[in-house]
Amino acid sequence: MAAVPDEQTLLNGIADIARAAGQVVMAVYATDFAVRGKNDASPVTEADERAEQVITAGLERLAPGIPIVAEEAAAAGRVPEMGERFWLVDPLDGTKEFISRNGEFTVNIALIEHGAPVLGVVLAPALGKAGHLYAGSRAAGAWVDEGEGRQAIHCRAVPAEGLTVVASRSHGDAAALDAFLAGRRVASTTNAGSSLKLCLVARGAADLYPRLGRTMEWDIAAGHAVLAAAGGQVCDLQGSPLRYGKPGLDNPHFVASGLPADR
Repeated sequence: MAAVPDEQTLLNGIADIARAAGQVVMAVYATDFAVRGKNDASPVTEADERAEQVITAGLERLAPGIPIVAEEAAAAGRVPEMGERFWLVDPLDGTKEFISRNGEFTVNIALIEHGAPVLGVVLAPALGKAGHLYAGSRAAGAWVDEGEGRQAIHCRAVPAEGLTVVASRSHGDAAALDAFLAGRRVASTTNAGSSLKLCLVARGAADLYPRLGRTMEWDIAAGHAVLAAAGGQVCDLQGSPLRYGKPGLDNPHFVASGLPADR
């Protein structure tokens, strides 16, 4: 097996791969693309499939030998033995946002080691002139590039007026969210699509993202890596850190927070 590149080389490499996949996604976005249903009734487009091919090929060149768990391959039953280190890939998170053409969809690549996301990239290719690219790792911290170079990002201390809570634009459960937030000081609630919700917490634009519905590991791993690098965390509702490589690859309900511990 070839030697694994150092963390910074990996992070820069997956940023380049995400941008290449983003170009493919945007090429499809500009067309009158078709939408199909998968076995679980979720939508899929040519953009999902073509972007996954670009990412898989890029990761195999960047770090040969690391298993790749990717959404569309997994949907077809192709899940490799994961071991202690593997990639998690969602080539187009927020397919519903892609179909509705609101721009809030992302390309997601994360490296998992011993059950934790150690580095990741989230690219929103339709936001701004050049897309918004979030990245983070243990060594490099977290940063965003919105077309004018990299800017470091950090979670913030909660303002005195209370929490800014971010919720899913397409998968919300208002009653469950209200029950979860009962007793907390909430200043405002906002909505966003895809893994951008985790990135809003990472950059200090929000404080809390409760997800009280089904998600898969590839949906959030890259955003989790960015948030962790920015000083935040993702925990289940019992307060335990969210882990990856679980049987079935589905997540429990969770809370992404900019706080050292959810309060």
